[in-house]
Amino acid sequence: MALISSQNVCVGFGGPLLLEDVTFSMEAGERVCLVGRNGSGKSTLLKLLAEEIYPDGGTIIRNRGVRVARLEQEVPDSLTGSIFEVVAEGLGKLGRLIAEYHQITTELSESSSEQLMERLDKAHHALDAADGWDANNLVSTTLSQLRLEPDLSFVAMSGGIKRRVMLARALVSQPDLLLLDEPTNHLDIESINWLESFFANYKSALFFISHDRMFSDKLATRILELDRGRLTDWPGNFKLFLQHKEEALHAEERQNSLFDKKLAQEEVWIRQGIKARRTRNMGRVRALKAMREERRQRRVRQGTVTMRMEHAERSGKLVVEAENVSLSYDGEMFINDFSLTIQRGDKLGIVGPNGSGKTTLLNILLGKLAPDSGTITMGTKIEVAYFDQLRAALDESKTVEENVGGGRQQIVVAGKDRHIISYLADFLFAPDRARSPVKVLSGGERNRLLLAKLFLRPSNILVMDEPTNDLDVETLELLEELLAEYKGTLLLVSHDRAFLNNVVSGLLIFEGGGKVVEYVGGYDDYLTQSQQPKTVQSEKKIKKELAPTARKVKKRTYKESLELDSLPAIIEAQEQELADMQSQIALPGFYQGNSSEVAAVLSRLEELEAKLAVDYKRWEYLEAL
Repeated sequence: MALISSQNVCVGFGGPLLLEDVTFSMEAGERVCLVGRNGSGKSTLLKLLAEEIYPDGGTIIRNRGVRVARLEQEVPDSLTGSIFEVVAEGLGKLGRLIAEYHQITTELSESSSEQLMERLDKAHHALDAADGWDANNLVSTTLSQLRLEPDLSFVAMSGGIKRRVMLARALVSQPDLLLLDEPTNHLDIESINWLESFFANYKSALFFISHDRMFSDKLATRILELDRGRLTDWPGNFKLFLQHKEEALHAEERQNSLFDKKLAQEEVWIRQGIKARRTRNMGRVRALKAMREERRQRRVRQGTVTMRMEHAERSGKLVVEAENVSLSYDGEMFINDFSLTIQRGDKLGIVGPNGSGKTTLLNILLGKLAPDSGTITMGTKIEVAYFDQLRAALDESKTVEENVGGGRQQIVVAGKDRHIISYLADFLFAPDRARSPVKVLSGGERNRLLLAKLFLRPSNILVMDEPTNDLDVETLELLEELLAEYKGTLLLVSHDRAFLNNVVSGLLIFEGGGKVVEYVGGYDDYLTQSQQPKTVQSEKKIKKELAPTARKVKKRTYKESLELDSLPAIIEAQEQELADMQSQIALPGFYQGNSSEVAAVLSRLEELEAKLAVDYKRWEYLEAL
C-alpha cells in the first residue's frame, strides 16, 4: 500500500487552478523529484503533503501511522540556542526534555554544584517517565552522522551548516517520508556532494523539489512535473525526463496545430451563406461548440524568458593580471601568492567552500579591494556589469519597474526605445507584477529582476555571483545559452556543477589555506585533472585534448559512396517511426498503461534516438569527404 497519495486534488487562489486534478502516490523507499516552472505550485503541493494546508477539492490519503517531515526552503530566523537544542526540537515536547538534560550534563562537565545535581536528577526521572532514552541516543547519533558539533551556537553557523542542522531536525523524527524544498540552495559543492552521498543510502522515501539538474539526475528514481496545474509522472532519472518531455511538447504542439486548423475550418463552415444554413448538420454544430469549449479550456504554457545583453565596446586584449597576490583577515589566509592573467573572452568559474573568499577574490580582480601584497594590473576600456549574490542592487521599497527603469517609462534596449512594461514582460513579469514592490517577490522572481536590470547595462566584463539560485530549469538553460554566446569576459561564482560544465572554459578552485589553483575546462574536467599528478606536461596534454583537432583530408571510397546514397532513406524511415512513437507517448494515459509495455516503448525510443544520432553523424562524415 502507498505511503501517501493524492486523488483529484485541486487548489486555487483566484484565476486558473494552481493544482488541478492532481493524482499520484508514493511508495516506501522511492526518491521522487518534483519539477516545474517558478510559481507552478510545487511548494504548495509539498505543504499539502505535510498537512500544513488543505486542498479545495480532492483528498490526500496517508497510510495509517506514516510519519512525514518537511525541510523548508528557507531557514527560520526565529531559531536560537545550541545545535543540539535546535535538532532536539524536532521531537516536540520530548525533544525539549532531551535538550534540557543535555544542557545540564554539559554544564556539569565544566563545574559541579548541588543545584545542578538536583536538576540533573529531576531531568533524568522526566526522561525515564517519558521513555525518552532511545530518542536521546537518536539525537546524538543523527548529529554524529551529519558531522555536527552539538554545543555550537546555531545562530553563528554559516548558511550551509544551518541547512544541515535543519536536515538533522527533520531526520530525528524518523519520518517514513521526507519532504525537501530546494535542499541544495546556498550550499557549496562540498556540501552538495555530501548531501548526495547521504541520500543515496537513505532508506526512507524522499520527495524533493530541485532545480539542480545534476543532483536530481543522481538521486531521482522518477520525476513528477507540474505544468499548467496538471501533474505528469515520468519514470526514470532527470536526463531521461528531459528527453521525453521535449518529445511530448513537440507532439502537443502538433496536436494543437491540427486541432486549431480543424476548428478554423469549422468556423468558416458555420459562417457560410443561407444555403449552407438550410442544410446545416446539427450534430456538426454541436461538435463545433464542443471544440470551442475545448479550445477555451486549453491552458497555454507559461511564456519563456527572453534575454539579451547590451554589449559595450570591446575591452583591451588584457583584462586583468594578478601577480603574487595575497590577502589575510584576522590571521586567516584567504588568498596566498596567487597569480593569473585574464584575457578578453575568457570565461572563468570560481569554486570553493562557503566563506573561503570567492567574493573577496572577485573584488580584488575588479580593483575594488587592495591585496595585502602583490599587484593587480587592469586592462583598458573595461565596462563591468555585476550580478550580486545578496541582491543588494535591488531596492525593496520600490516597485519592479522602478528598480529597472529608475522612474522612466521608456528605456533603451538594443538601441531602440521600449516601454518598461514591455521589457519586463520578456522576463515574465505581468503588468500587475511589474507594479508590485520588490519585497513581495519570490526568490526566482528577484533573480529574474536582477537579470533584467543587469542586462540593460552595456558591458564587456560580466561578473555573476551565484546567479542560478531559485531559477527554474528552462530559465537556467536560456541563461547558459546567453553566457555561452557572450563576446566579453565572464567571471562566474557558482555551485551549480551542470551550469559550470556548460558555460566556463576554466575554473579557479579554492583548495584551502589560501591556495587558489587554475584548471582548464568545466567542473567534470576539473574532477578528472585533480585526480592526476599535476605537471607541466599533463597540463599541456589536457589543453591539447580539449582543443579542437583538424580532420585530415580523405577521399570517399566507392563503397562509402553507395552507403551515402542509401542513408537518407534509412534516416527518413527512422524519423517516421520516431514521430509515430512520440505521438503514442503523448497520448493521455500512456504512462498509466501496462508497465512492461511502457518500458518496451521507451526502450525502443531510446534505441531509435541513439541509432538516428549515429546515422546522422555518419551521413555528415561521408558528406564531408
